[in-house]
Amino acid sequence: MIDFTSFTTIVIVIVVLYLLSSIKILREYERGVIFRLGRVLNIPKGPGLILVFAPIDRMVRVSLRIDTLEVPPQDVVTRDNVTVKVNAVIYFRVLEPRLAIVEVSNFMNATSQLAQTTLRSVLGEVELDELLSQREKLNVRLQSILDQHTAPWGVKVTMVEVKQVDLAEQMIRAIARQAEAERERRAKIIHAEGEYTAATKLAMAAEVLQKQPAAIQLRYLETLVEIGTEKNTTIVFPLPLDILSSLDRALNKFSAPEPSQPANP
Repeated sequence: MIDFTSFTTIVIVIVVLYLLSSIKILREYERGVIFRLGRVLNIPKGPGLILVFAPIDRMVRVSLRIDTLEVPPQDVVTRDNVTVKVNAVIYFRVLEPRLAIVEVSNFMNATSQLAQTTLRSVLGEVELDELLSQREKLNVRLQSILDQHTAPWGVKVTMVEVKQVDLAEQMIRAIARQAEAERERRAKIIHAEGEYTAATKLAMAAEVLQKQPAAIQLRYLETLVEIGTEKNTTIVFPLPLDILSSLDRALNKFSAPEPSQPANP
């Protein structure tokens, strides 16, 4: 027969083991949502050392660190009827552990599904050029929509980044041809502007030379000096164009037939 002392010792050991099993240690970034007899406590516990008295209490650990969630590639039809595959990554964290456990069954899966539908709906409202060139603007819009819908769950979406946009091979070739045509157009415009500027400067130079005829002779001499520095045997004699015009008029005058004189009556 067990005496009273042995019984007391067994009870004390059981109580000590129960208390030891009730001790839980939560890290700095963890919080414990406690359900006591099925009812959630308003204030989550942690971090540090806490007591969870099973089976009365049940604890659910929730991490408060920023987590990443990769959205699988989605088939998106843009506003200009171009089919693309787009994937993204979401950065989010839990601000209210109690809401993240009570309001939604699995906040990570719910956030993933919401991100997929939001990605398709938002990117379907823009054109392909906007999707490729204004990605920062679209990221901000996606983050705002997701954060608005996940706020009742106690989840804060901090950032959304569209990672990759996959185009069909035919569309890639079409974009390459468009870019090449755009570069050719810009090159022609730049060349035409250069020709216009050069013609304007030449016209201004001609006006200055016309006011100072001696400047033409100075330009001739400067050209001869430049040719002489190249150590060649070419000799250039400047010949004004006015002389050629005078010779042409003289030749035309002498080559023209003299008018016949009228006969005397």
